[in-house]
Amino acid sequence: MNRKSMRKAAALGAGAALVFGLSACGAENEAGDGGESSSDLSGTLNGAGASSQQAAVSAWQQGFQTANSDVTVNYDPIGSGGGREQFLEGGTSFAGSDAYLDDDELTQAKERCNDSDVVSIPVYVSPIAVIYNLPGVEDLQLSPQTIGAIFEGTITTWNDPAIAEDNPDAELPDSPITPVHRSDDSGTTENFTEYLEATSEGSWTAGAVETWPIQGGEAANGTSGVVAAVESGEGTIGYADASQAGDLGKVAVKVGEEYVAPTEEAAARVLDTAEQVEGRAETDIALHIDRTTTESGVYPIVLASYQIACQTYEDSAEAELVKAWLTYVVSEDGQQAAAESAGSAPLSDDFREKVQAAIDTIS
Repeated sequence: MNRKSMRKAAALGAGAALVFGLSACGAENEAGDGGESSSDLSGTLNGAGASSQQAAVSAWQQGFQTANSDVTVNYDPIGSGGGREQFLEGGTSFAGSDAYLDDDELTQAKERCNDSDVVSIPVYVSPIAVIYNLPGVEDLQLSPQTIGAIFEGTITTWNDPAIAEDNPDAELPDSPITPVHRSDDSGTTENFTEYLEATSEGSWTAGAVETWPIQGGEAANGTSGVVAAVESGEGTIGYADASQAGDLGKVAVKVGEEYVAPTEEAAARVLDTAEQVEGRAETDIALHIDRTTTESGVYPIVLASYQIACQTYEDSAEAELVKAWLTYVVSEDGQQAAAESAGSAPLSDDFREKVQAAIDTIS
C-alpha cells in the first residue's frame, strides 16, 4: 500500500510555518563527543514529524543546545506522515518518522536532496504499549488475536470469553470497550497494524496502514491525544509510545507461551532479530522487525523511529548543522538522555557505529 496516497492534505499545513533560518556555522565542531565541548556552530535547525519522538527530542534539544549555545533546534510533532511531507517539500532540514520512506518517497527525496541519497537512521527504539483504562483490572493480558479483534470491533465488551481466557484470575466487567486510535497519519499506527496483520491470525483484516481504516471507536490526534482520550474515558483502550503512557494500564502481550510487558529491555531485544531492508542505499538503514517472534522476553510491538536527512544539502552550513545534530542524537550521551527522558532503549555500540558511518557522509 502506498502511504503517500493515504495522507491528509492537512498534514502539510501543520508544519508550513517552519522556515529554515540558518546563519554561519563552524565546520570543525560537530558535537561528536556527545556535545560536551565548546562549539562554533550557530543558526536555527528545523525538523518535524513523529510525535512519539517528542520527549526524546526535548532531551536532545536541551543537550545539543547546551553544548552549542548559538544554535536553536525546533521540532514540530505533527506526526510521521506530516513530517516526511514537510521534509520532502523542503520545508524542514530533517524529519522524524516512525516509518521509513516508501519507494515513491525515495524518488521524491532524490530531487529534494540534490540527487543524493537520503540518510535515514533509526535513532529511537521504544515499545508501543496497548494502553487501557479499566478500573479494577490492573494486570491485563491479551493475545494478539484478541487485540486484533478488539481494534477490528468484533470484540465489544470487557467480559468477552476471549479476554476472559487471557485473564482467568481477573474480574472483568460487563461493560463496553471503547477503542481509541490515531486520527492523523501515523507511523505508530503503521507499526501497530503491521503487528496485528502479522500475528492476529485474521482477527485484524485491514492490513498494515498509516491511516486508521476502521470506522467506530474514538479518534484522537497525536500520541498525546490518544493518551488523553484513554485517560478521560472508562473502558477505553488504545496504543501509544510506552514512554508517554503515564499511569495508564499497559497490556502484557502474549508471545509464544508467555505474556510480555512493554519494557525498554524487552523492546531492545527485538532488534536482535531485525533485518535491514534490501535494495536501499547504505545510508538508508530501514529495518524489518520480526513481529512473529516467539522468543522468551521479547516484546514485538516496537517502533524503530527514524530521523531522515539529506546526504547533500545546497547550503554547507545547513549540512554541518544537520550532521552535528544527528551525531549528538546517536551518541552515547544523546541516547542516554533519551532513555532517561523517554524510556527508550539506547542503541548498541555496534549499531551506533553503523548509523554514525551514514551520518558522516552528510555534506
